[in-house]
Amino acid sequence: MKTMELFLNRRTFLSGLALGSAFYAVPGAFAQELVRTPAQTEGPFYPDKLPLDTDNDLLVLNDAITPAVGTITWVSGRILDARGNPIRNATVEIWQCDNNGAYLHSKTGNADKRDGNFQGFGRFVTGTTGEYLFRTIKPVPYPGRTPHIHYAIKLKGRDKFTTQCYIQGHPGNDNDGVLKGIKDAKARASVIVPFVPVKDSRIGELAAKFDVVMGFTPTT
Repeated sequence: MKTMELFLNRRTFLSGLALGSAFYAVPGAFAQELVRTPAQTEGPFYPDKLPLDTDNDLLVLNDAITPAVGTITWVSGRILDARGNPIRNATVEIWQCDNNGAYLHSKTGNADKRDGNFQGFGRFVTGTTGEYLFRTIKPVPYPGRTPHIHYAIKLKGRDKFTTQCYIQGHPGNDNDGVLKGIKDAKARASVIVPFVPVKDSRIGELAAKFDVVMGFTPTT
């Protein structure tokens, strides 16, 4: 990680995340309660040129000292199979627009205002618990879309799975065509999560927990 401060913050955050994972302590025990995450379009703005820095901290590029503009948000969760078992060695990718609505893409809108300090894309490989963690900014709306974060889950021997994560309670959700395209109410609700204040944060950080439930059970 780029700074000792971020390393310590991540350790503290992950310790809390582990406590919240107790629901899944017994593999498969609650499989009947899991809703499979619906697949959604990758969209046109997956980076057409990946940044040199592709770690899980999207706020700071390499060893730069100027952070991206936006509300700092810790996005975490677990990658689970259809029975609720954690999936290890899953590559989790996220990408999103910056605070000005610009993507890390040559054809993005608002390109002249793109925040050069925002990484825009990150990767994380899950361990035995299936957990992932990113430090990014709270997503913002842009013309035609409610705020969202794009996800891609890559597993050896399987096709890439893509979906999107949305902010619970945002007024733009009701008119977003991509989100409304999920017809099943439970499936649609599964990709809309609370973005809540981090307790005792002095800088107004937020946290969001988004579990991705894949529609298969690994054979090994």
